[in-house]
Amino acid sequence: MDIRRRNNVTITGPADGPVVVLAHGFGCDQNMWRAIVPALAERHRVVMFDYVGSGGSDLSAWTQERYSSLHGYALDVVEVCQELDLERAVFVGHSVSAMIGVLAARTAPERIGALVMVAPSPCYIDDDGYRGGFTADDIDELLASLESNYLGWSSAMAPVIMGNPDRPELGRELTNSFCATDPDIARVFARTTFLSDSREDLRSVSVPTLVLECSQDVIAPREVGAFVHAAVPGSRLVTLDATGHCPQLSAPEVTSDAILHFLKELL
Repeated sequence: MDIRRRNNVTITGPADGPVVVLAHGFGCDQNMWRAIVPALAERHRVVMFDYVGSGGSDLSAWTQERYSSLHGYALDVVEVCQELDLERAVFVGHSVSAMIGVLAARTAPERIGALVMVAPSPCYIDDDGYRGGFTADDIDELLASLESNYLGWSSAMAPVIMGNPDRPELGRELTNSFCATDPDIARVFARTTFLSDSREDLRSVSVPTLVLECSQDVIAPREVGAFVHAAVPGSRLVTLDATGHCPQLSAPEVTSDAILHFLKELL
C-alpha cells in the first residue's frame, strides 16, 4: 500500500532539519495547521498527514473495524513514520490526536522521541475525582444528535468548539471542515473520540512532553490540562493566551512560539 497517498502525506521545511509530525483532531485535516507551519518549517522538517477517512486521505482504505478504536489511528501514525523512516520525531497532536500520539509512541518508541499535546483530553466524561467537561448524558445526547443529523450538528457545534464568537470566520472554517467529512465515517470517529478513556495510558509516557492548554476551552477545560500534566511524568504544562479548542488557528503565534521553545530545549 502507498502510505503516502493513503494518508495524503505532505512534507515541508529543510530536509536535514529535526522532524516534527503534525496530527489533526476529529472532523479536521492537516489544513488546520497551516497558520503555524511557516514558523515551524524555518528550521524543522514538518510532516503532515490526514488520518484515513479525513481530508485528502484514501477513503477506500477506511474500515469501521480498524477505526472504531484509537489504536487504529495510532497505527496510521506508526505506518507514516515507518514509511518515512523517521526516528525520534516530535509528534504534535491536537485534541484526540494527543492521546493517539501516546499510543503511537508506546507502539513504536524508536519513531517518536517527544510529544506536544495541544488541547488534549484523555477522557471527556466526568468521573469520581475527575472533570472531563461532560456528563455521560451530555455525551449520549451529543452522539445521538450527531448520528441523527450530522450536518446540523456540525453547524451548531463547530462554532462552540472553536470559540472566539467575535471572529465568526473561524467557526465557519471548522464547520466547513466538519461538513466535508463523510457522515458515516465521522459518526464512527466521534464515538471513538468521545467515548475513549486514555487516562491510564498517560502513565506510560516516557518521552519529553509539552501540554498546551487554552485559557478557556469548552472541550478540554483547564482541570483536564492539570490532570494530563500530573499524569505524565516530567511533563511541562503551558497555558496559552488563547480561547477555544483550536489555538493553532485562533492564536497561531503564541501556539507556534510555545512549540518552538520546547523544540529548542530538546536540541
